[in-house]
Amino acid sequence: MVPVPELPEVEVTRRGIAQKIAGRRISSVTVREARLRWPVTAAVRRLAGRTVRSVARRAKYLLLDCGDGHLILHLGMSGSLRLLPSATAPEKHDHVDLVFGERMLRLRDPRRFGAVLWTTAQPAAHPLLRGLGVEPLSRALDGPQLHALTRGRRTAIKLFIMDSRRVVGVGNIYASESLFGARIDPRRPAGRLSLEQCVALSNAIKRTLRAAIRAGGSSLRDFVGSDGVYGCFQHRSRVYDRAGQPCRECGAPVRRIVQGQRSTYFCPSCQR
Repeated sequence: MVPVPELPEVEVTRRGIAQKIAGRRISSVTVREARLRWPVTAAVRRLAGRTVRSVARRAKYLLLDCGDGHLILHLGMSGSLRLLPSATAPEKHDHVDLVFGERMLRLRDPRRFGAVLWTTAQPAAHPLLRGLGVEPLSRALDGPQLHALTRGRRTAIKLFIMDSRRVVGVGNIYASESLFGARIDPRRPAGRLSLEQCVALSNAIKRTLRAAIRAGGSSLRDFVGSDGVYGCFQHRSRVYDRAGQPCRECGAPVRRIVQGQRSTYFCPSCQR
């Protein structure tokens, strides 16, 4: 399965573009390919003249506040947003440009699973956002809250923390790394975690995501930040993609299993 840009990659993108486009007026919009995951509507093409007040993130969605509405952006499975000189010639997979005078924000999406949507309602009420779970980097996720969320759940804890209806943005790499950090077996039923383990896991999730953001995210295939720089967190993983290699803590071979059609990596000695 192709890796999807997750919370760290989207947050890296948000930080990269926010300081450049917040407070700037959209001078023009170019849509070369409207057939994304959902069609790019005429309302998006008519955004010229509006000013982007702020750039926020909810889960893996970027929200550009334009005053009378929000532009919802999603990178899909292979997308990236680049800040480029407005005269930069488009390439094959460059589908949408938001031009801000001499600079533009360009969506590149080879697989066309991304989204560029306009809404005049509150973003939280949008069908794509209203069912989302708790933000892992917020105060809303702590040990007691995670403990409460997992009660009665038989789902393996790795699949639980990757379920966006429960916790948003913890992708496959970050779930494996967080569970290693908390020393929890990824196969353990979520409802069997103790409060102490939930405290350890919530803290490990936050540490892992923050470290990934500092590293510019993970670039396993297509992702680059708004400045075109690849993320490097994948080179610092302790268990992810290290099957058969010695655990960095105890030396035991790292194991790979499949959960929910995704690869899971863990140390059977450290994670019990």
